[in-house]
Amino acid sequence: MLDPATGLIRFDRTSPDRFLRPYAADMRSYGAPVLRAKKTLKATRPNLGIEAAYRRELLALIDEMHKSVGYWIKAKFKANEPRIAEAQDATPADALRVAVSRLAKRWQSRFDDAAGKLADYFARAVEERSTASLKKILKDSGFSVKFQMTPVMNDIFDATVNQNVALIKSIGSQYLGDVEGMVQRSIQSGRDIKGLTNELEQRYGITRRRAELIARDQNNKAQSAFTRARRIECGITQAVWMHSHGGETPRPSHVALNGKLFDVAKGAWDVTEQKWIQPGELVNCKCVSRPVVAGFQ
Repeated sequence: MLDPATGLIRFDRTSPDRFLRPYAADMRSYGAPVLRAKKTLKATRPNLGIEAAYRRELLALIDEMHKSVGYWIKAKFKANEPRIAEAQDATPADALRVAVSRLAKRWQSRFDDAAGKLADYFARAVEERSTASLKKILKDSGFSVKFQMTPVMNDIFDATVNQNVALIKSIGSQYLGDVEGMVQRSIQSGRDIKGLTNELEQRYGITRRRAELIARDQNNKAQSAFTRARRIECGITQAVWMHSHGGETPRPSHVALNGKLFDVAKGAWDVTEQKWIQPGELVNCKCVSRPVVAGFQ
């Protein structure tokens, strides 16, 4: 309270937290902020629009590659099928192998060229969205924060780009490597084009599903990494783990973490993985977290 004799604020000496908290009413009348209980804010969630856009670009590239590869392989195979099947001489088979190898190199080059631009777009979109989302959450709770690209954020950005460049390139290399193996086995076993076509379609489906996983998983990972760095930057040290309650096979360790407080810098202890982790860090993890801050009144 305000001491009439000295004009100074006098602390409540009967309260257990008297060394930290003055009388709220007197402090408000004196025009000073008063600490209040910690507040749990909203979670910053991965943006589904960014994931969808990333997935769409990956699938479009895969679809175009598959159509091109399928067309040229069928054309070359049919042109040489009788002699390949009867193994009359090695020339048609060799010609087919050379054609597939050239096709694979051309499409791998396409993936390599697209990887850098697509990865940069993705990382930039996630960083901007996660920063804007956290800024709004803090503003709605009475905190004004101005974020800048710090060295830590730049490091996370570069790591995200490099990781996604490698993943995008691997989509092409894995598919094309498998296709070359399928063609080689078809030639050796004397199978017809129908058997090869079925194998190509199966590989196409596997490649599309992997691309969908990459888009979803990398969106979660990047969101988690950028959000963690921004929280540390503005002094947020604790958060509450929120399990997604989604998926057919949820991780029991993540279900157990739901609602638990954890250190933002260190992460939460995953008893299954036997290491400290962040929400959204593990493959296909959709968990998020809510930051905990000290408020003022």
